[in-house]
Amino acid sequence: MPNVIEPVVSTSPLVRRYTLEEFFALPAPGDGSYYELIAGVLYMSPPPGLPHALSTAALNRILARYCDAHPERCTLFIPRTAIATANTYLEPDLFLVRNERLGEIGAGILRCADLVIEVLSPGSAAYDSTTKADTYAALGVSELWLVDLKTQSIEQRVLHGATYTTHGPFRGAEILQSAVFEGLAVRPDELFPRPDRG
Repeated sequence: MPNVIEPVVSTSPLVRRYTLEEFFALPAPGDGSYYELIAGVLYMSPPPGLPHALSTAALNRILARYCDAHPERCTLFIPRTAIATANTYLEPDLFLVRNERLGEIGAGILRCADLVIEVLSPGSAAYDSTTKADTYAALGVSELWLVDLKTQSIEQRVLHGATYTTHGPFRGAEILQSAVFEGLAVRPDELFPRPDRG
């Protein structure tokens, strides 16, 4: 059986800087991939697979329940919502923003978040945990969860100054407590598809 080559995040072989306006004018990739922009550099991410979608759906349910129970605290944003600046445009898998922060921006674009969650697919794991994670820290995202499909674990990063402190990885029935949102907790074994779940 031939080896299957997984598509990975890539940049243009002739790297150039894009403005946000130029980024928005780019035609969408035709294969389900999507573009992101970091400090003017264009990145293309491959489309996520079913395991990624299942874990994202499980996280969506957990975060939605938390937001419903605490509507005064935060708002949940789902895929294709972006965090953007003058030369950066990122689409986290899921993120939470404190309502006070939303009140400060009015109808403007979201420039930061309080908790970002990235589900690491094989083709995006290195990019999400390095380049993209470093960008979240530079933007001031207080907390980042990296959900690893391969190891079925979650790594928690909490911003201290300009860099993240890493906690975990959390596995199985271990409880990960959010550092930003009181009472928000998740068990890794709730997030990963199992054969006995059908």
